[in-house]
Amino acid sequence: MSSVSPDQLPALSDAYALDPSLVGAFRRDGHVTVRGLASEQEVAAYRSAIADAVKRLNEETRPLEERDTYGKAFLQTMNLWEFDEAVARFTLSPRFAGVAAELLGVDGLRLYHDQALFKEAGGGPTPWHQDQFYWPLDCPTITMWMALVDADSDMGTMNFASGSQAEGYLRAMKISDESEEYFDRFVQEKGYPVTPTGALRAGDATFHAGWVLHSAGPNTSGRMREAMTVIYFADGAQILKPDHQNRQDDLERWFPGQKPGEPAGSPINPIVFRRTAAREG
Repeated sequence: MSSVSPDQLPALSDAYALDPSLVGAFRRDGHVTVRGLASEQEVAAYRSAIADAVKRLNEETRPLEERDTYGKAFLQTMNLWEFDEAVARFTLSPRFAGVAAELLGVDGLRLYHDQALFKEAGGGPTPWHQDQFYWPLDCPTITMWMALVDADSDMGTMNFASGSQAEGYLRAMKISDESEEYFDRFVQEKGYPVTPTGALRAGDATFHAGWVLHSAGPNTSGRMREAMTVIYFADGAQILKPDHQNRQDDLERWFPGQKPGEPAGSPINPIVFRRTAAREG
């Protein structure tokens, strides 16, 4: 359990006034940056809780030089909210989910999972990939990636191939040197503009679609890049029959007790946003 008491943390329940132009930009490009989604005070309060949870739960102990490309890209710690009440307040935030639902254009969202992505000083690049390759879902998905510290491109903020989400499922390929080579060539051949996130202040967040190609540079700053992500899917989605082992693994971990063809919604995929509830509130 975190040393931070959940009762001492900001609620993150009030709505965020999203610029309408960002909705169109997201649907065109597959990604947007939302500035100041959490205030400086809010993100500082949650940063310590998330960092405490990462320290307790992350199992990677090998030095960077002993890891493969995926292992060098980041310290990945998943579903912190299950194990830490303080982090759960962040992950289940109605404010964050409301923005995600508006961008995606849906009336209800469920949580898929959260994950802290801490890129160590000296950590390597994150190869080009599509997130939804891993996820056995038949619906659009969206990921919020929030900077917990001020981060510039030298810390490894993200790059997006704008518009590439329109391609859908390109290839069954996990994050690897192979995915970097294949998708980098694909992006160049198709002429998709590569849009860097650039500098983010703590509390700024990017949102990206599950099929948009994205990558991140290495961390050459000498400081830890601390980021927290929350992945959402549209309520009413169905579980797909896994077509490769990664999706089979995700089915078993994120939809325990469920089978392909069923509506996605296990006890660890709670509703985090309903439009009617938002209007009534």
